[in-house]
Amino acid sequence: MCNFDTDIGTEELAHLEMVAAIVHQLTKNLSMEQIEASGFRNYYVDHTVGIWPQAAGGIPFNACEFQSKGDIITDLMEDMAAEQKARSTYDNILRLVKDEPDVYEPIKFLRAREVVHFQRFGEALRIVQDHLDSKNFYAFNPGFDCCEGNVK
Repeated sequence: MCNFDTDIGTEELAHLEMVAAIVHQLTKNLSMEQIEASGFRNYYVDHTVGIWPQAAGGIPFNACEFQSKGDIITDLMEDMAAEQKARSTYDNILRLVKDEPDVYEPIKFLRAREVVHFQRFGEALRIVQDHLDSKNFYAFNPGFDCCEGNVK
């Protein structure tokens, strides 16, 4: 399971790099008039046109984006939710850039990868659940608690 998570994590960092490259290509030659007219002024003050990963609302990317509880079921559910949130974000971007094929096509590719990741995490969750001794998947942490029902 660890290699699976690491492989997807590495690919997710590559997604970030692809999005950063698209943003760089779209902003590298902006004039000051375009920067001001597009609402890019505050970003420009802090970062010029350099890439600084942040949400559309301006919240910078940070380690809080990564969630881990040390419970395989909880962590896989979180992974699946993250993939769905990324897919939704890409859906929104695709609606905004449908007339820009140089942006649309790479984002469409990234969206497809999020769907695949969601499916792989779902398969991993099913495998974990199939190997539990209990039908109640939420009664204990299978990676920590030695016996079902012995949560202390």
